[in-house]
Amino acid sequence: MPLVRRSWAPCGHTPFLYQRTQSHKKVSVIAVLCVSPQRDRICLYFRLHPDANINATYVLDFLKNLSRQLKSPMILLWDRFLAHRAKKVQFYIQGSQGLYCEFLPPYAPELNPVENVWGYMKRNPMANDAPYDLLSLTKKARRHGYSLQKKQNLLRSFVKHTPLFLRLK
Repeated sequence: MPLVRRSWAPCGHTPFLYQRTQSHKKVSVIAVLCVSPQRDRICLYFRLHPDANINATYVLDFLKNLSRQLKSPMILLWDRFLAHRAKKVQFYIQGSQGLYCEFLPPYAPELNPVENVWGYMKRNPMANDAPYDLLSLTKKARRHGYSLQKKQNLLRSFVKHTPLFLRLK
């Protein structure tokens, strides 16, 4: 079901939002916000998994691809999601050079800047949007994610909105 926000319509015409009911399909997303070592650039990397739950295998695959793409030391600030704490993920991190992991305190989504990304996407570009099937939901989420990758000021605001001590230029 879409997040319903206030909308507009011509005077005398009530806006209607048609949706398909009884559908429990979803698109799971794994993402990371990367702050460059010079702290002048922020990048959003994400991967969509239609109709799947994120588990340790998906997290490990995402980490391997991210490590290949960035090729620099990384400090992961993670929430305490079970897949992040899985043994095979932690074993991979310990065996990798330049890859470090720090966990955020439990029950603290306000410290996680990626939560701000998803909140923004749900409340703004995808609000009042009721896709008919899983494919169109996946395409719209991917399109809005790609669009967000290009908005440097918005990505910077997601990091600045958290009370973490991350200095940005």
